[in-house]
Amino acid sequence: MLKKIQKKQIPIIAGAALFAFSAGAMVAAPQIGQSLGRWLNFKDQPEQLSEGKKTRSDVFPLISQPPAERAAKLEELAQNGRSPDRERARYLLASDYIDRKQGEKALELLTGLEKNYPALAPYILLKQAQAQDLLGEDGKASDLRQKVLKEYPKEAAAVKAMYLIAQPKLQDTAIAQFPSHPLTWEIIRKRLSENPNQPQLQLILAQYAYNQPGTVGVLDQLVQQPNLKPQDWDIIGTAYWENNQFLKAANAYAKAPKTARNLYRTARGLQVGGKNREQAIATYNQLIQQFPTARETGTGLLRMAEMARTSKDAIPYLNQVIAKFPEQASQALQRKAEILTALNDQKSAQETWQQLITKYPKSDEAAEYRWKTALNKAKARDYTSAWKWAQPIVINNPNSILAPRAGFWMGKWATAIGREQEAKDAYEYVISQFPYSYYAWRSANLLGLNVGNFNNVRQLKPEVIPYQRPVPPAGSQTFQELYLLGQDRDAWLQWETEYLNKQQPTVAEQFTEGLMLLARGEYLSGINLISKLEDRETPEEQTQYQALSQQITYWQARYPFPYLREIEKWSSQRQLNPLLVTALMRQESRFEAKIKSVAGATGLMQVMPDTGKWIAEKIKVDNKTLDLENPNDNIMLGTWYLDHTHEQYGNNSMLAIASYNAGPGNVAKWLQTIPNQDPDEFVEAIPFNETRDYVRQVFGNYWNYLRLYNPEISNVVAKYSAQHPKLPAEGN
Repeated sequence: MLKKIQKKQIPIIAGAALFAFSAGAMVAAPQIGQSLGRWLNFKDQPEQLSEGKKTRSDVFPLISQPPAERAAKLEELAQNGRSPDRERARYLLASDYIDRKQGEKALELLTGLEKNYPALAPYILLKQAQAQDLLGEDGKASDLRQKVLKEYPKEAAAVKAMYLIAQPKLQDTAIAQFPSHPLTWEIIRKRLSENPNQPQLQLILAQYAYNQPGTVGVLDQLVQQPNLKPQDWDIIGTAYWENNQFLKAANAYAKAPKTARNLYRTARGLQVGGKNREQAIATYNQLIQQFPTARETGTGLLRMAEMARTSKDAIPYLNQVIAKFPEQASQALQRKAEILTALNDQKSAQETWQQLITKYPKSDEAAEYRWKTALNKAKARDYTSAWKWAQPIVINNPNSILAPRAGFWMGKWATAIGREQEAKDAYEYVISQFPYSYYAWRSANLLGLNVGNFNNVRQLKPEVIPYQRPVPPAGSQTFQELYLLGQDRDAWLQWETEYLNKQQPTVAEQFTEGLMLLARGEYLSGINLISKLEDRETPEEQTQYQALSQQITYWQARYPFPYLREIEKWSSQRQLNPLLVTALMRQESRFEAKIKSVAGATGLMQVMPDTGKWIAEKIKVDNKTLDLENPNDNIMLGTWYLDHTHEQYGNNSMLAIASYNAGPGNVAKWLQTIPNQDPDEFVEAIPFNETRDYVRQVFGNYWNYLRLYNPEISNVVAKYSAQHPKLPAEGN
């Protein structure tokens, strides 16, 4: 057992204790520590919010509490707090009163507040109107909304007033001036339901609301219009493409202006759609002829190679990519080498592999080839050669998914040949340079750190400092205030109105969009969008991403912590590590409470209905009263089953997690056929790719929750990052 974490069982806590972390305790790299240090230097509130100015707010941490729990503190701040917290407390408390239909109390707090809280002035007037509605004062409510239109006609809040007043002329203004506002979309949808033959309104939804439910149906009607222009087809094609309707997108792009992007997407849509192969090839050829140097042309040549009748026929296309498109040449070299190997031309294949690792050593494809070679050397017990093949991956390919894996196994191979110092150096390097990885956890475990292992992690009850929303790096101060006050509906309306760059967002905009999705409970989309920031390609974007990724707020957004109370409750009852439960939940559902798999597994922990019924009988609960889409019910059942899988395998969490994914029958078979003296080798040898990745991902999630939310481990990781250890040279 681990002493520090297990000495006392500390439940997950809530509230403002986030700031009890020291700068070092909050970090996974020195730059993060510096960032947090800036948080703590609060002076007077400036015009624009920042993390540093947010930190000393007593209001923002309260949004994670239910209204009844935060009421007394808000009342105190509303009376005695200093500006701007006094104004924030009045607004938030008034919003809570309105939600509870207590209009008079809300109005007392809101009256005159717009003068002292200009960032939210139009929203304060709208709240006053809501309070008057509750008091039956319809005329006063209408006057307040008219006041918003008069004094704030260009603000996003004006659309809310227009929508509620519901006069056709005002709605026309909303459509003309605020096409990206979600309430404008509601106005348009209502008009289309009355008269579907309005292509200009349909085009607005296609351009601004393409990612909203029901838009594909609008597009299907729009394409039947006879007089659409090429630029209209461009909008339609993009909307279909963003909704993964690739064949429909191809047909639309075929009528759009002939840009490199549009030609590529036309051809690719036809290819993916599985129809019109010859037409797809013809369109790729058109792309190659009209835009010979465009990046899309390099990708088009790779697609042509995919579509070649024989693998040998693919080589001329690949050669063109190798000769003319250096950004995609590594992909072409890898594919060419694989084809030559299959054709039994070993000499040419080897020359091609050599060209890949010599000319493009920093490419993912070079890393893959080196790793495959290293594994073959290790399998032959030539650990020194395996080390030599793996080391360049860690140095040359730090952004590759293989880099932390290679660094960790270098440590294991060093141990195998008795080089303990080299092993220690390798593990420390992985923790410092790849602190987000599953292999950083395994490295920390082998270094003897207090992080848990496969045999004892279920019993640990680590202290957890809950997630607090960061200041979004994009958007107006009005949006930032609404977001940080938990006014998610209004924050979304404000953000959508401002966020006009959806097709080519900046790094800051994409991260902010991800934060907004998380706030709306769209965790799958939010996590995916934030994670995709690491794929940015231009040097400027990569620089911006690298700066963002040095901040703890970025990683906490990738690993959010919803359903805290339910997790705490049921983890405690089942005597499970709450971070392990959270890690599994993130992997199973990305915290989507109503998500269903093809097989019917439902909810946060992906419980099968029959399994849920079986568990209900075991715990003597009426199955008819249970709802797998209800977070509390789902976590109750899922944690019981996770406890059950642990009991089956002597509390070995690796086997329990594998069984949760693949079933006990498969795990029993693997225990008989795979050597299990070394748990890391066992994980790597799991024959199901899905389960092997699942085990690594769940424990990688666990590690990230531990390093991001537990002060002890955050401190430890920060110290390793600050030391900047060096990877030992080959054979030293």
